[in-house]
Amino acid sequence: MASHIQMPGPVCLIENTNTQLVVNPEALKILSAITQPVVVVAIVGLYRTGKSYLMNKLAGQQKGFSIGSSVQSHTKGIWMWCMRHPKKPNYTLVLLDTEGLGDVEKGDNQNDSWIFALAILLSSTFVYNSMGTINQQAMDGLHYVTELTDKIRAKSSPDANEVEDSADFVSFFPDFVWTLRDFFLKLEIDGQPISADEYLENSLKLKQGTSPKEKNFNQPRLCIRKFFPKKKCFIFCQPTLLENLCQLETMHDDELNPKFVKEAADFCSYIFSNSKVKTLSGGIQVNGPRLETLVLTYVNTISSGDLPCMENAVLALAQIENSAAVKKAMAHYDQQMAKKVQLPTETLQELLDLHMASEKEAIEVFMKNSFKDVHHLFQKELGDRLEKRRDDFCKDNVKASLDRCSALLKDIFHSLEEDIKQGVYCKPGGYHLLIQTMNKLKKKYLQEPRKG
Repeated sequence: MASHIQMPGPVCLIENTNTQLVVNPEALKILSAITQPVVVVAIVGLYRTGKSYLMNKLAGQQKGFSIGSSVQSHTKGIWMWCMRHPKKPNYTLVLLDTEGLGDVEKGDNQNDSWIFALAILLSSTFVYNSMGTINQQAMDGLHYVTELTDKIRAKSSPDANEVEDSADFVSFFPDFVWTLRDFFLKLEIDGQPISADEYLENSLKLKQGTSPKEKNFNQPRLCIRKFFPKKKCFIFCQPTLLENLCQLETMHDDELNPKFVKEAADFCSYIFSNSKVKTLSGGIQVNGPRLETLVLTYVNTISSGDLPCMENAVLALAQIENSAAVKKAMAHYDQQMAKKVQLPTETLQELLDLHMASEKEAIEVFMKNSFKDVHHLFQKELGDRLEKRRDDFCKDNVKASLDRCSALLKDIFHSLEEDIKQGVYCKPGGYHLLIQTMNKLKKKYLQEPRKG
């Protein structure tokens, strides 16, 4: 059962070799088996900021996603962990942990921005993890957001004069959650206590002015405000004493700062209750196989040097699903006809009636399984294939009728031929007897059913 997908630990979904991004077939195989809609939570942030610890918390496990205790970035590429959703049994939770951004050893900023873009394209909730306060450095870590319109397209061929509307992006962008780690300030403005969400909103305020300094300050804030209509902020105090941080993976809740434990529990509870199913334009819910197609489409596009395009990804998905829907519909038609039809049928109309009943069911199967068949191309293909099947059935019916009639004639008139050979009718009154026998045999032939 797809609802019981239970991976013992995470697997690499997209490997970053530092020169290219490579999809792991083992991970795709896991996704292809998930028939439920998926809630996809991705986390990004600078390396060594404790992203993996939070993802392990969401997985309900002490260990899983790699937590490095040195200054090296541990997670390369994007790692995936699928599990039963703890609060919504009809959904599967897919956690995506990304490699740390800004790792000096990589020396290639380009890959960072693709990892960031993929996390946004694949997730329904996007968690940005940073240390300390929301200061300019934390905002600079989000400079990838400002590059997104250069990295992603919503439409396959926007008009030359048309700049893509941010509404096109908002329609598929995930919800945004900012997690601030080791936060040490008092949450207040002008002496008045504020919530973490209010702190975030206040930090996203723009500065007046048009100088390069103001522009640099405003740009990431503008992008976050524009692209992520739903925003949430969580703050975490330091989990334990500085010297114990390298053992965080092995420490139990009762050994950690109780305030941190509560903050982590609140974060998990919010994600479980509020993270939505991943959906595509038109409200199409994404399940495992659809997520698999999105991963392949985006990574192949990036590898070929193109920009990932939402519209093309949906088209690729439609191609796969509608081809499968045609196959399913034809298999249903063949199954029904095999069950109902015995050739030859008594009349042609009887065959056509059976065909029409099976055709109607096949079209229903197609409609149930098809996806964004905008120009009805796949429905037309199904119609053509059903028409050909009907014509083949009619030809087979004529042949079956000829074969049955020939066999019947041979069988019924065999005794008459034998009698003629034996000279049974070469005697007085023989002609009358022959006509009588022939009429009797003709009657017998005409009374035989299903000659077509």
